[in-house]
Amino acid sequence: MRRSVSLLLVIILMGSGAIAQTQNGTIKGFVYDKRTGEPLIYTNVMIMNSKIGVQTDVNGYFSLAIPSGTYIMYSTALGYDTAFINVNLLPNTVVTKKLFISSKETELKGVEISARKTEKLTHVNTGVTTITPRDLQMLPSAGGEPDLAQYLQVIPGVVFTGDQGGQLYIRGGSPAQTGIYLDGVTIWNPFHTIGLFSVFETDAIRNTDVYTAGFNAQYGNRTSAIIDVHTKDGNKNEIAGLLSVSPIMSRAVLEGPLVKSKKNEGAGVTFLVTAKTSYLDQTSKDFYSGLGSPYNKGLPYSFSDVYAKVTFNADNGSKLNLFGFNFTDHAQLLSDTSKAIQGDFHWTEVGAGATFVLSPGTSSTLIDGKFAYSKYNINFDNYTLPNYDTLPSTSQISGFEAALNFTNFLPNYSELKYGLEVSGYSTTLSYYTSAGIGTSLNQVSTLAGAYAVFRENFGGKFIFEPGIRFQYYSELQKFSPEPRIGLKYNISNNVRLKFASGIYSQSIIATKSDQDIVNFFTGFTLSPDQQINNTQKQPVSNNLQTAYHVLGGIEVDINRVELNLEPWYKNFPQINEINRYKQYVNDPDFIAAYGSAYGIDLSGKYNYNRIYLWGAIGYQKVDYTSIGSNGAEQTYPPPFDTRVNMNIVAAYTAGKKKDWDLSTRFSMHSPFPFTQTQGYYQQLNLVQNGIGTNYLQQNGGIGLLYANEINGGRLSYYHRLDVSVRKRFSMTKKTKLDLTFSVTNVYDRENIFYVDRYTNVHIYQLPVFPSINLTLNF
Repeated sequence: MRRSVSLLLVIILMGSGAIAQTQNGTIKGFVYDKRTGEPLIYTNVMIMNSKIGVQTDVNGYFSLAIPSGTYIMYSTALGYDTAFINVNLLPNTVVTKKLFISSKETELKGVEISARKTEKLTHVNTGVTTITPRDLQMLPSAGGEPDLAQYLQVIPGVVFTGDQGGQLYIRGGSPAQTGIYLDGVTIWNPFHTIGLFSVFETDAIRNTDVYTAGFNAQYGNRTSAIIDVHTKDGNKNEIAGLLSVSPIMSRAVLEGPLVKSKKNEGAGVTFLVTAKTSYLDQTSKDFYSGLGSPYNKGLPYSFSDVYAKVTFNADNGSKLNLFGFNFTDHAQLLSDTSKAIQGDFHWTEVGAGATFVLSPGTSSTLIDGKFAYSKYNINFDNYTLPNYDTLPSTSQISGFEAALNFTNFLPNYSELKYGLEVSGYSTTLSYYTSAGIGTSLNQVSTLAGAYAVFRENFGGKFIFEPGIRFQYYSELQKFSPEPRIGLKYNISNNVRLKFASGIYSQSIIATKSDQDIVNFFTGFTLSPDQQINNTQKQPVSNNLQTAYHVLGGIEVDINRVELNLEPWYKNFPQINEINRYKQYVNDPDFIAAYGSAYGIDLSGKYNYNRIYLWGAIGYQKVDYTSIGSNGAEQTYPPPFDTRVNMNIVAAYTAGKKKDWDLSTRFSMHSPFPFTQTQGYYQQLNLVQNGIGTNYLQQNGGIGLLYANEINGGRLSYYHRLDVSVRKRFSMTKKTKLDLTFSVTNVYDRENIFYVDRYTNVHIYQLPVFPSINLTLNF
């Protein structure tokens, strides 16, 4: 612990020393889209006739500490003109400037490459993928609707388990080990049961950062990965939005000024409202009536999402965001006969909060923070299986999150960032074990964290990014120091080596079972204060879940082709899971399992003029060790252990006016594992009548005997081809109509979804799925 405290002090002193050396003067400010007033992220801001520059952050903010003098500053981005501004910088002063860049129809060749190249040379970016709205539009859109859920599936290291009820598993970690945030607020279930769509509105996203491994100390309470989604602000100058209709769903976006600024750089108030609702459960009855059972019953999935945001902007670029959301999902299990698995479940997630960005006039430090409350409920009803099969029936998690962050931009693309966080959660979970033992768990916890991350760029060759996080879990009375580090060495402008490593912890536990071929239900609880035994039936020293990451990589640019190779390793010394083999009321509710995962991912990208190509292929091996049905320790592959995963995306912009978009995607992964069925037996209910049970005459239900080997079987290979064609029509200067035709699963591949254990009926993923979409932008 003393070493961790010493490291934190070294980081802060190094950053403070760097700040002290650059007190001649500071130019800070924001870069905006002139038409909408939206901050432009990751955009280069340069000093004319020099190599001095910096990139804007996710708020469009920049800060440059340079000697006093008179300068010409400029900024530009893909599809925008260049904006220039004169700056007279006096000694020991801080000057605030805003740059407004006008968009234009003819894009500057090389601008996008230049901005992206700068980031590659100045940031570690190991295991990181940044997704922009433009990236989302490049992917073939299932149902004609582009969505973040579809793009996440093509990121290296991401495994997607199905079109229906699918979950994302990132480099060996379960969904509960991945933190997913919307404007800094935890989203507990971001994906709808129809796995093509998320709760995030595509046209409201500013950017998304995906950290698949080795993320630094700004994120805590997760042991595998991070997905951080940021929404844009409302249009500052005019009312704008869209209306979209398809056979799957309808959606709408409306944004604009509530209080319009009296001058271009003045204060104002804006709003952003998004809403979408699905009616696939109704329309699919007509689309698939001729495909036979079970599709003649339709696809029983529906959802509705609403998000609203109001932004108060100040003259100096500071702002306050107030937001709220309501996400709902309802689905039923497809079944072929009355004996097949049937169930009806729904979940709801609501939340509200505030985020702010402060740019003090006399300081170059950017301050941001959040406070929010959210609640997630999921219920499983009408469950008709003859036995309980470890599936929970209800779960709820609710709580608050608060944070305060400070960012100092230093010379040569260096940076010091530190902050404080506190959160409180309350969870309830009710479920039955395979022996019919009902269990209810209630947990309450408060978490506190502090972190510091320092990035130093040494001469454009070596980037050093140490970090430290301190996490305290009140329910466990556990203090966790977590050092992390990132490194990059630029062999040349076109060849770069990188490395990241760290220690991670979390208290969140999910209810997923390693025996389920498919499991829609995602319930949550917290690491308990009760005694937990490991797989050797020995008490563990503490109940905190931990992980260690090691990640390397090499980036190579060949002309316009960008290649990225990343080998990775994750070790999970402790994974707390529900004791699915609990036989008696006094048996422990949890088991402390452990596991490890390793793999290697290769991705390539080509994006120039009218052509966009993206490909990724990866290999991984994941092993978990827990207790089997015979009570003995067993090592096995978890349900998401597909060894080979491949995605290829191609897009082409056609037409003299570049108003046609053609795109296609091919996905393939090797078979998922599952626990095989060994046999059946008559299951008598001895609990209901106790010793008065007439076991000689009672008719019991059908009980399942699972194979002793967990996940000893494998399903078949999954592969799918999607295509889409989009035509854009310009109706007026500000009004456009997009017509999109798409086909999901073009060659109607029968990808296995699950096999009913009682009837041996095979249920498949989505069949060939044509759709048409109309989107009016105004």
